[in-house]
Amino acid sequence: MQEQMQERLLDFPVIAAVKSMEGLKRALVSPSRVVFVLFGDLCNISKIVEQIKSTDKLAIVHIDLIDGLAPREISVRFVKTDTEADGIISTRSQLVSCAKKMGLITVERHFLLDSMSLANAEKHIASDGADFNEILPGVMPKIISRCVKKANTPIIAGGMILDKEDIVAALGAGATAVSTTKESLWFE
Repeated sequence: MQEQMQERLLDFPVIAAVKSMEGLKRALVSPSRVVFVLFGDLCNISKIVEQIKSTDKLAIVHIDLIDGLAPREISVRFVKTDTEADGIISTRSQLVSCAKKMGLITVERHFLLDSMSLANAEKHIASDGADFNEILPGVMPKIISRCVKKANTPIIAGGMILDKEDIVAALGAGATAVSTTKESLWFE
C-alpha cells in the first residue's frame, strides 16, 4: 500500500487535505490522487471515504479529528473494517503502529514548535514506525531537509502552505509531497 501512495505522489505531489463537504467536492475533481480527510464523524466517515474511493483516489483519514472516535485501537479497527479507507493519519504513535499492523497506510503527524519537538520528531522519523511522516508547518525548508536526512520513510510537508512557491520550496528541500487545505493549490 505504501508503494501505491508513493507512486500516486510521484504523479502529483500535492495532497488535497479536506476539512468540509464543500472542500471534498472540489478535491474529488482535482488532479490530487491522495486525499487527507480532516473532518467527519462516526456517522458519515464511511460515506466520505466512499466518495473519495469512487474517484480512484486514496483516502487517508485523520483519525484524531473524526468526531466520536477515541484515541484507542478500537477506532483504528473501526476505520479498517467499517470504511474503505486506505490509511490513517495520527499524532499518536500507538495508533500509527496499530494501523500499520492492520495493513493500513500510516502517516504520523509531527507539529514542530521548538527544538524539543524537533528532537522528538527526529527520533520518530528515524524509526520505521510510520509509512510516511508529515512535518508541520511545512514552510521550513531547512528543517524539512534536516528531517529528510534522518528519515527512513518519506516526508510530507503540511500546514501553512500558502502558494506554489511554498510547494516548490518544500519539494526542493526533499519532501515527497505537500498536503494543503488551500483548495486553489490542489489544481497547480
